[in-house]
Amino acid sequence: MNAYIYKSRRKDELYLYLAKKGDFSDVPQTLYDSMGKEPIFVMKVELSSARKLARENVETVMKNLEEQGFHVQIPPPILNVTNFKEPANYVN
Repeated sequence: MNAYIYKSRRKDELYLYLAKKGDFSDVPQTLYDSMGKEPIFVMKVELSSARKLARENVETVMKNLEEQGFHVQIPPPILNVTNFKEPANYVN
């Protein structure tokens, strides 16, 4: 199964996988608008159960493409920098 990946012009690390290149007809208008109009084509990828994706479960992506015609990869959560401990003092 082929997937065509587009990235958002507005939100870093927001990606949209499509079943058909350039066919945004199945994508809800609010989602399309949130990507900044005319998302940027990134690549075509062939999906299979044997292939792993960096941030997404390939089975979920394939299911969404078959059932909805698209899949959304949302940005990873931002780490809360206030939870980091103070660095160790290695200098005397």
